[in-house]
Formats: sequence, structure tokens, C-alpha cells
Amino acid sequence: MSASPLRILFAGTPGFAASHLERLIASKHHILAVYTQPDRPAGRGRKLHASPVKQMAELAGLTVCQPASLKNEEAQRQLAAFNADVMVVVAYGLILPQAVLDTPRLGCLNVHASLLPRWRGAAPIQRAIEAGDATTGITIMQMNAGLDTGEMLACVSCPIGSRTNAAGLHDELALLGPPLLGDVLAAIESHQRHSRPQDDEHANYAYKILKPEAQIDWRHSASVLDHKIRAFNPFPVCYCELDGQRVRIWQASPLLSTAATQMPGAILRADKEGITVRCGEGELTIEVLQLEGGKPLEAKQLLSAYQALFAAGKHFTLPVASLDT
Repeated sequence: MSASPLRILFAGTPGFAASHLERLIASKHHILAVYTQPDRPAGRGRKLHASPVKQMAELAGLTVCQPASLKNEEAQRQLAAFNADVMVVVAYGLILPQAVLDTPRLGCLNVHASLLPRWRGAAPIQRAIEAGDATTGITIMQMNAGLDTGEMLACVSCPIGSRTNAAGLHDELALLGPPLLGDVLAAIESHQRHSRPQDDEHANYAYKILKPEAQIDWRHSASVLDHKIRAFNPFPVCYCELDGQRVRIWQASPLLSTAATQMPGAILRADKEGITVRCGEGELTIEVLQLEGGKPLEAKQLLSAYQALFAAGKHFTLPVASLDT
């Protein structure tokens, strides 16, 4: 166990990071300051909103720092003045230059939502589901100048179920990360002595999610589309078009099917089970969807008013070209 409380700087921005900050606040360690990204405009009025991490830090009476960058010397001097033992970084969103990585006595630790080196980068939760991975997890690593390439101190795994979406997996990992972080900090120097390098040959880059990726191409298999729909829930949410109207798909189930007699995108049936659509391979039953100007509804609710829109034999519009080209 650590002989005495650590002097910690914390850096993070979204709710996932806030759950880890909450654990540190309740621990014996001393939080010197909390770094988070500058307030951003949000909502219809585009008013400035504080990040979840800032909100939690202010409630706890902690010092909050919000530099636009850590690359300038003034920001680095301010950080060094805290004389921290370690800096804990969780979904901060800013690059830490080498000067910052070298400043704390025990360096900088990162809590990453993947079993490294499987998914490095910005969107490991979504990319794991999209790829059809059966397992993911949390890795705590010693940060270096590379992108999620540091030596691993500890990890914990988490299964990805056949119905798991990005929102649910995010919440599961947000529960697994904080206790693992607590264990590492309790014996940090021992964990550092026994750290393990990553195998770069097994690394994949989890690119940031872009809205155009969410368009459904019914020429893909039902399995591929199921993974995508779950990966992009709650953002950006998969969509397609029917009779010129955008339809957002929140939840669906893939089905095996007999030999195809309809083109991809054809509605095969629409009933209390959902709206079943022919795919490039198999069928997909849409269970929860949203029309423009409306809210997400179960298919059976929507069909009570829009049965004609989703009549069997109608076709969802296919993209001009496959999204893979």
C-alpha cells in the first residue's frame, strides 16, 4: 500500500472522467487541482456550459484550471508549481507535451476505455462494438509521447453483449475504471515496476466518430448494420431515408433469412415485432426509430400512425455508393 497520500493533478472533461474524479475525491489522496477543457457553447441558446468534470470539481471546492493548450510555457510553469506526485488523465481531450509528462514525480497515468493495444484513439467504446468485439475493458497506462502507446500498469475486462450499445457500455466501463484506478494509486510504484509494454502489431486506431458514418447502407449484412446501430447509440445515431424523410434507427435486431427475393433496403414486413428490412445478407428488424421532428418510439407505436409509410414492398433509399468505397 502507498505509505502516504499522493499529491494528484487530475485532467478530464466528460462524464466518464467525472466518475473517476468522484472516486479520487472520496479517497485519502490530495487533489491539488483539476484540469478540464474550456467551457463550450451548447444548447439552443449556445450558452457556455461547464464540463461534467468542472461541475464536480467546483462542488468539491477544488481548484480548476482550463488552459486552451498545455503547449505554452506559462501553462507548463503553472502546472509544475503544483509539485504533484502524479497526474491522472481520463478523457481530457488535450495533448500532453513531453514537458508535462515529465513534470510529476511519478509521471502521468491514463485511464483508457479499451483493453490495449486493441483500440487506441478517440472512440474505443464505439469502435469495439462496431467491430463486433466480444470483450473490451479498461487499461491504466503510464503515458508517453505516443498516442495511447504507454506501458500498461493494470487492466480489467468487460464483456460486450449482443444487445449492448455504446451508452450502456460507457456506463459499465465508468463503473469498472474508478476502483481499478484506486488499486493502482494504492501501490503505484509497484505497478510501475511491473508494467508491461504493448504489442504494436495488435493495435488498431479508434478514429473519432463522424456523423456521415451513421448513414445506413442496406447492402451491408444485417450483422454489420446491427453492430453499427449499437455503436452509434446515443451518438450520432444511424439513419436512412424513406420517401424523402430521414429515419433514425435507435435499436434493431439482425435475423437470418432464406434466399433473398428482394433488393437490399426493401421492407419485408411491418408489424408488432418491428419493421423488417432486407439487407445485403440477412434481415434487420427495426425496433426503435425516430421520424424527423419526433421522438424515438417503438416501431409498434409508430406504425399505429404511419403504417402506410412503412408498408411491405417499399424501399429505403440506398446511398449513391457504398460507404466502403
